[in-house]
Amino acid sequence: MRPIILDFSDSSSDSLYIQLYRSVRDDILSGQIKGGEKLPSLRVLSKNLNISITTTQLAYNQLLVEGYIISKPQSGYYAAQVSASKYDLPVMKPYDFTSDEAFHLEDNPFICDGDCFDFNKWKKCSSKVFNDYSDLLLFESDTQGESALRFEISKYVYSSRGVTCTPEQIVIGAGTQQITGHLCRILSKMNINHVSLESPGYLPVHSMFCDSGFAISHIPVDKEGIDISKLPINISSAVYVSPSNQFPTGAVMPVGKRSKLLDWAADNDSIIIEDDYDSELRYFGRPVPALQSLDKNSRVVYLGSFSSTLFPAVKISYMVLPQPMVEIFEQIKGQYTQTCSKAEQLTLALFMEKGYYYTGIRKLRSLYAQKLAITLQTFDVFGGDNIIPIDTQSGINLIIKIKTKKTADRLCEEAKSIGLQMIPLSELTEQETTALIFYYSKLPINRIESLIKNLLQIWDA
Repeated sequence: MRPIILDFSDSSSDSLYIQLYRSVRDDILSGQIKGGEKLPSLRVLSKNLNISITTTQLAYNQLLVEGYIISKPQSGYYAAQVSASKYDLPVMKPYDFTSDEAFHLEDNPFICDGDCFDFNKWKKCSSKVFNDYSDLLLFESDTQGESALRFEISKYVYSSRGVTCTPEQIVIGAGTQQITGHLCRILSKMNINHVSLESPGYLPVHSMFCDSGFAISHIPVDKEGIDISKLPINISSAVYVSPSNQFPTGAVMPVGKRSKLLDWAADNDSIIIEDDYDSELRYFGRPVPALQSLDKNSRVVYLGSFSSTLFPAVKISYMVLPQPMVEIFEQIKGQYTQTCSKAEQLTLALFMEKGYYYTGIRKLRSLYAQKLAITLQTFDVFGGDNIIPIDTQSGINLIIKIKTKKTADRLCEEAKSIGLQMIPLSELTEQETTALIFYYSKLPINRIESLIKNLLQIWDA
């Protein structure tokens, strides 16, 4: 085990852990650190370089995520067998663009992290669909969704979320809009014309139900989720909730309150629509089991999506219907066609069958947990008393409360000017305080600190 020697540059704009990460990475790529060679422990390296254990841990974690080192239980860290020609990384360029890059920037103004998804594995599955199953593409897709994908989803939601269902209970659609449209038609057939929504909550859902003629109630959310006491009684209605990772607060509904919500639905002949968006992305402890797993009275519709765990351009969402609602959908589905790409459905089915989706989720949890930690630490160190980030410990965003005279729209535009995505959260606005939703997960991990510091300077101007 050779010592790791690093002269931290005072002039470098990069944080210490990034400098350490790059130094070890480059030594592995150049062969100075051989594959299989043991690395110094966190404590030893921290002491030798006179840096904190946290800094060393962040550097090692990034090396682990990218595959440059491996961790052996009860033994330590070792350099992986890496080919420099295959894995060498380009030098990070300053934030300037050629004319061609500027064209793409105009279309996509926000900075994104290409390491969040393994497109090579996706391309392998897509190629197999076109090479081996091209005959299936000559026919229209099943209105309910491809049976192969529904089968894989049924296995996944049971193993990861405790959702018990058959493939026949699953309906696939091209994003939330199509799924919610089907749901609105089913609820109307059940003579349900009132929907309660969380406040704050996912705003597009409000428009979908409102445009379909439903009466809407907005129910406040606290640290344990929706206020059940304010839900309507003595009428059949529906409530749209996200109990495992409430958007945008990150609130988790405890099991006692979940039981009360299920009792409310049973007592009032009502339906619970459980939006489980981002529930897999919980960074501390195990993901909370789905509300549907507790349902004994066929009262819960379970909604899921792949947009944040694959990549946003894949518009594949799904819902798991209780059996009585499946029978209603069977009656009306002949009036509609499937708008979700059949090729993408089959590609995703193969992607899940081969285990790529499961390994991708594990990588995202590790990567996003690090991004969240760096984001919180940077705001804490450089943000001062006027900026308060709220740790949700999950999902792809966090809430930032800011004491400022600037409007939320102005702050978001200033963030957008340097490639950061934020949206106002007016529902949480307090006196002289503005609240924003910040999508930290989209940022490359080695640029989060510098980008936030740049943002804070712009906001303070």
